[in-house]
Amino acid sequence: MAARYPLPDFSLSTQELEAYRRDGYLIRAGIFAPEEVAVFQQASEQAAARAQAACADGTTYHLDGKRFVDVKHMTVQFEHQPGSELVRVIEPVHELAPAFDALIDDARLVAPMRQLVGAEALALWTDKLNLKQPRQGSAFGWHQDSPYWVHDCAHVDLLPNVMVTFDDASVANGCFRVIRGSHRQGCLPGTVDGSQLGGFYTDPAAFEEADQVPMEAPAGSAIFFDPHTVHGSEPNLSDAPRRAIVITYQPAGFPALKSGRVRNVSMAPGAAD
Repeated sequence: MAARYPLPDFSLSTQELEAYRRDGYLIRAGIFAPEEVAVFQQASEQAAARAQAACADGTTYHLDGKRFVDVKHMTVQFEHQPGSELVRVIEPVHELAPAFDALIDDARLVAPMRQLVGAEALALWTDKLNLKQPRQGSAFGWHQDSPYWVHDCAHVDLLPNVMVTFDDASVANGCFRVIRGSHRQGCLPGTVDGSQLGGFYTDPAAFEEADQVPMEAPAGSAIFFDPHTVHGSEPNLSDAPRRAIVITYQPAGFPALKSGRVRNVSMAPGAAD
């Protein structure tokens, strides 16, 4: 029998936990090696191609002129330009790429998430791939995740997110932004503008945009953020892509948002070996 060794301790320090609870976010920069990031980049392109091909058998609909396609329990969003075939978001995505499925179990994410969820055993709530192509990746308006989920989950406070960056994220390429401290107010009201999606964007009167913090971080970083944290991003105006996955955890035994299946989490030493 092979010898068994304890995994490194990737738990958050007391200072990191205090910062997360105060600010609603935390960055751990460059925790994935360049060779791992390269695997994730390749998986992103493969997942986008597979999702786009699957859309031929999906159900297409438009909300506020934006194209979505449902393929069974997967939703694919396309870029907003009329007729664009560029994939913008895939949710969930782990079923399209083994590297992403393994990433869900990676100890570098799971150990901190055990602390943030407050449970030793975890399950997947949802995961989505965000693809911001050079010069064409559109913005994401200010919003919280909790209003999307509150009608589908009785434990919405226990759904922390982590974004893993696959490219260097900068202001120029439309990096993720958060409103510091906004999580402390819980679910905030949405906009009322008569649009189909307006209610999912946070009322600008409910937070201070001046409190925004750009999450500039190198590829391979992990950005943990609260489900109530107001966040968004600007368009990608650069010549570089800005790809990232967002994984949301919950206590074990509960079904995932879109599939309705329970995907419990183990804790493996690495995801892209």
